[in-house]
Amino acid sequence: MALLQISEPGQSLDPHQRKRVVGIDLGTTHSLVATFKDGSAQTLGDSHGDHILPSVVRYTAEGAVVGRSARDHLVDDPLNTIASAKRLLGVAKDDLHGLNDALSYAFVDDARTNSLMLNTEFGVISPVNVSCEILSHLAQRGAEHLGGELDGAVITVPAYFDDAQRQATKDAARLANVSVLRLLNEPTAAAIAYGLDQGDDELIAVYDLGGGTFDVSILHLQKGVFQVKATGGDSALGGDDFDVRLAELFLTKMDKRSDALSLEQQRELMRVARLVKEALSDAMDVPVDLSDMFGHEFQVTRAEFNGCIETLVNDTLTACGQVFQDAGVRVSDVDNVIMVGGSTRVPYVLERVAELFGQAPYCELDPDKVVALGAAIQADILAGNRRDDSLLLLDVTPLSLGLETMGGLMEPVIRRNTPIPAAQAQEFTTYKDGQTAMAIHVFQGERDLIDDCRSLGRFELRGIPPMVAGAARILVTFQIDADGLLEVSAREELTGVESAIQVKPSYGLSDDDMMAMLQDSFVHAEDDKDARQLRELDVEAKQLHEMVSIALFEDGELLNDAETRVLQGALDGLKAAIEVQQVSELQKATSALSSESELLAARRMNKAIHKALAGEHVDQLSAE
Repeated sequence: MALLQISEPGQSLDPHQRKRVVGIDLGTTHSLVATFKDGSAQTLGDSHGDHILPSVVRYTAEGAVVGRSARDHLVDDPLNTIASAKRLLGVAKDDLHGLNDALSYAFVDDARTNSLMLNTEFGVISPVNVSCEILSHLAQRGAEHLGGELDGAVITVPAYFDDAQRQATKDAARLANVSVLRLLNEPTAAAIAYGLDQGDDELIAVYDLGGGTFDVSILHLQKGVFQVKATGGDSALGGDDFDVRLAELFLTKMDKRSDALSLEQQRELMRVARLVKEALSDAMDVPVDLSDMFGHEFQVTRAEFNGCIETLVNDTLTACGQVFQDAGVRVSDVDNVIMVGGSTRVPYVLERVAELFGQAPYCELDPDKVVALGAAIQADILAGNRRDDSLLLLDVTPLSLGLETMGGLMEPVIRRNTPIPAAQAQEFTTYKDGQTAMAIHVFQGERDLIDDCRSLGRFELRGIPPMVAGAARILVTFQIDADGLLEVSAREELTGVESAIQVKPSYGLSDDDMMAMLQDSFVHAEDDKDARQLRELDVEAKQLHEMVSIALFEDGELLNDAETRVLQGALDGLKAAIEVQQVSELQKATSALSSESELLAARRMNKAIHKALAGEHVDQLSAE
């Protein structure tokens, strides 16, 4: 009898055959691809030996050009040369603010959608298309180095990317024919690259300031398990904003206004600002030559630059403080601090971070490459190329996920900082008698009212058997996969009818929303508590008023005139309280109507019993 070979999970039948996998850091300013070979992770260069690919795509009538040759046309062809597309992934047009966004492009107005679309010489494209071009370029580079088509890739995303932004990243990879093994949070990738996964029990802080996003994460490593304790940041704060502040300083020195500049002038201003920012990392003052386009020359000192970016850096440190609180740790508990992202080269950033943590952070690895290196190591593990590695990653969801309930209230189902993958179910019920359908509206945020949270999507559950209000049992299940993508399903327990949605919003959070949603939940905690109490009382009062009104209409003859007047007075009193919208008045009026309606309820019950027993003989009842 022939013996059948069974390979280990994730392993090839040929133990010498390695899967061709890479790690890709899809960055705002620069992108890289790396792989694990010859015992270490290493980034891959192009034919000229350049490892860093500028995240810039230029569209011409013939097609797309990616990288340095595209970046060369940022000034002379601004409408067709797309930079920092990562900042636009999963973002709505209405959410664009600031000088760096005004530099931009010919946005397409479409009343049917709030998604960002840009008009180029090649045609209408989206940020997903731009990211697709970058991913295709990097995947091709990886395939050339590894000698064949890729089996998959780990793509990194900011830890604070929301569901829409993560989904947009996956969509870009799908368009690029790149099989995504996993979306990996950038801070976790950095910690892996530094080999900190080899420690026994450590608390690691990762400060990740890239070109367009900022993340801070607290990671706990114990026996090969990486658990993200908490994460925070801002998906629209980075080195690009440093450039904007410098450009605004230039305008002040030249006594000019940004809204009076042409697109070419705006792009030139930003180009020079970026160069001056980089030069100030090594020099205390830098000459600025804008004579060709603006007719001005002047000096900018590092002290001036530090003053420009001070509030932005303060914002990142505030986020750090919040993450400490969320993780339940003190700054002194942190064993290691890792700096990630090209913007951490700014001396003022290094100085303030070292001051906050009371220790010199890790800076040995190139901050531009460290994320891609970590992604390559994780890709090698997921592909089964490394048998002896038991590294397990437990990330968290950055904001709470829940449903709208009556009164416009947000009911969390999965709380923020819950380790993912995760699944959580909660039972809900109907509001009205005979209700046969339910609208499921999914929200993300930390506030009590849906007006202060962000809508992710909605769907309907139909086919609910008609019952009295509150009798139906609707089980709503939230499932988040390892990439942080959400699926919501609803099932009516009696009949088994169900419906589901994979949440794929057409746009993401605005520039300020991600941090503001979290900060506002603390600033407005007391107000939110009062608002929730008022909304809950309002829902209860309206439901009681409706039920009693129907009962009085149907069985008013069960009361005499005096009793009817008393009950009607209580109904009118509750209606007035609902209009006033004060907690004390609603409580008092609801209690009064509840008390006054007891007599009618009791007589209706007696009527129903008499009706049920009509024509029955006592012997029959005994036999039954």
